Order: sequence, then C-alpha cells, then structure tokens
Amino acid sequence: MDRTMHGVESELRSRPGEGPDYAEAGKVGTAPRKIAVISSYSPSLTNFRYELLKRMVEAGHAVTAFGPEDDAAVRSDLAKIGVAFVVIPMARAGLNPLEDIATVSALLKHFRKLQPDVVVPYTMKPIIYAGIAGRLANIPSRCFLITGLGHVFSDSCGATLKGKFMRAVSVLLYRIALSGAKVIFTYNEADDKDVKHYRMTTDDTKICRVPGSGIDLVHFGYQPPPSGRCVFLLIARLLTDKGIHDYVDAARLVKRTVADAEFRLLGQFDPNPAAISRKQIEDWSSEGVIKYLGETRDVRPYLADCNVFVLPSYYREGIPRSILEALSTGRAVITTDLPGCRETVIQNVNGLLVPPRNAKALADAMLSFVRDPTAAAQMGLESRRVAQQKFDVHDVNKTLLLRMGLV
Repeated sequence: MDRTMHGVESELRSRPGEGPDYAEAGKVGTAPRKIAVISSYSPSLTNFRYELLKRMVEAGHAVTAFGPEDDAAVRSDLAKIGVAFVVIPMARAGLNPLEDIATVSALLKHFRKLQPDVVVPYTMKPIIYAGIAGRLANIPSRCFLITGLGHVFSDSCGATLKGKFMRAVSVLLYRIALSGAKVIFTYNEADDKDVKHYRMTTDDTKICRVPGSGIDLVHFGYQPPPSGRCVFLLIARLLTDKGIHDYVDAARLVKRTVADAEFRLLGQFDPNPAAISRKQIEDWSSEGVIKYLGETRDVRPYLADCNVFVLPSYYREGIPRSILEALSTGRAVITTDLPGCRETVIQNVNGLLVPPRNAKALADAMLSFVRDPTAAAQMGLESRRVAQQKFDVHDVNKTLLLRMGLV
C-alpha cells in the first residue's frame, strides 16, 4: 500500500513519540555484525525472509528490518526472533522524485545512526534507495537481492518508447546503487545476463545465482490433493502482468467443455498502475467464471484445497514465491515459459509450461488435467520432490549467508 508522506522526520520514528529501536549484536559467533534488511512491503519480512532473519540472529548478528507499513503482526513476529523493526517512508509503486528523495534521506539518517556493517535490500526500490543511501553512509558491505528485475525489463515493455525510457532510467539507477556491492544475488539466468549486459555493476563484482527465496518444507508440508472436481488456483498480486486476464479467458474456454470446473483467485489489490480494479474482480465473480477468495496471510489452506496451481505471468519474475509454495505443498503447476517461471517446472513431469498471453494454450493445459484426474496428483508428488531437491530454504539461506560473509 502506498504511504502518504507527512515529512521525513515523522517517518523516521518506528513508533509515535519514540526514536527507532535498533538491534544490538549478541554474543554468538566470532564476528557479530550490525545488519540492516530493507523491504518495500513489511509483511514480506515475515512471509518470505523470516528464516533468513532468524539465521542471522542465531549467528550472533544484530538485525534491524525496515519496511513502509507499521504492521503490528510483523513487528510482533520479528520481535520473537530478536529482530528490531523500523518504519520508513516508501511508496511501493510509481515514480515521484520528492518521495524518492525522502526515502533515501530517511534511510541515510537511519544508517548514520545505526552504523550497520551490512545492508541487505531486496526488490527494486529498496535496492536503489538503500544502495544510494548505503554509499553515502559509507556502509562497508552492501549485499543486494535482485528478486526479479521487474516489468521494465520485459520484452513487451522494451517495445514501447515509454518502456525504453523507463528501462534506461532504471539501468542508470541500478548502476548508481549497485556500484561497490560486495555481492549481488540473482534468481534466474535471464536476470543474471541482463545485469551484465546493461553493465549495472563492475566486472569485479561477485554475482551469485540462487533458486529464489527458498521454501520452508516443513511449514509448507505436503498435502494430498482433494478428490472430486478439478480445482484450479491462482495466487498473485492483482496485476495485469500476472496473467490474470489470461486466466479468466482460459477459464471461460474450459467451462464451455466442463461446466463444473472451478477457478479460484487469491491475492491482494495493488496500487500499481497495472493493477486489476475491484470492479473488474466483482464483474468476473458475478459472471461466475472465477471465485475470488480475497487476501490472506496464510495461503496453506487454499493450496490444500486445490488440485492445480496456475500462474500465467508475463511479469519479469525472479522465482515466484507462490509457485514455490505450491511445489512444496505438492501441487501440479501450470505456468509460462518465461524467465523465473520456467525454472520451477520440468515439462510434463511436475507441470506444464505454456506460452505467455495465450489463453487457448492455457485452457488446453487446464483441460488436460480435467480429462486425466490422476495427472494432478502424480505431478504434485514430483513438485514436492523438486521443492526438496532445489528450493529448500535452509540450503538457500546457507548460500546467502556464506556469500555475504556472515557465517
């Protein structure tokens, strides 16, 4: 959710009337560090980074997490593992120079007070803001998690004049932010190549590819798929680029053949200009083509209640977290043959890859599961194996901490 700026000084406080509470290093380990982790969406700290933050604290480091939403649940969950939480001003979507300067200024003031040894931002805006602020504050170790370069680096965006301009601006900002990085983590080969192709960093900077954020195989344990009619589920932010229109169009095509096939949609509304409107969701629901489930902090019950997970995204993904959750739960996956998505599926083994923006191909893939009730369960078992072999969060975090020099 976008935040309205009410002055940089007021946003610097982690709680009304108080100064920010930073974490203090523990006594475990031989070289405790102060670490600042910066997010553009506070709940992602507990949804996607909880195990990483926990490992940092267990290694004896003092961890302070930054995010734009003052979320009580996030603050409480982080406190349980000894991570301090500080609110910063940051708009998740759009470009506003005044807001951008305010965010960099806020981070710079925090960095100068906290004096972290290591800064770890993830996603585009935190990387740029914290990268610039970290350079100005002379932070000795800056480690960047490129979780996906984003829409401006997609083929469709690069085909327009506006898109080319936005890409050029993004490349310039990345170059400024990433200069002098200790290590840059990418999630897929395409992002790895683009970082080098656009010379976003110097040749001597270490670039390490990891398989996404990883998934907690215990928290997202295997669940046998339900019996009966085939239920499809898409979990995503409600953005056009996530392929939601294609999902709806494909659902219409399937329902012409199999009227009782069920298509569910779970996800939050987004301030992004490419967001799906509430009215559009209501119209689709009234039509009966999809069932909108709202948004949730815990997707596990919804994954357990579906047979096939679908993400027809043409957004420039890193490794979609929603697919990792589906793999670990043991669900067959239909997704697009594009960077980030294709890394999660072995064709005809644990799912199906389809061309992007192709509702007919998507519908055909869906119908193949409807016509063969055993396929989803069999491929779901393979998905669980893929999650275990490739995406275990503990393996991913071990690599991250090792390359950051924190273990």
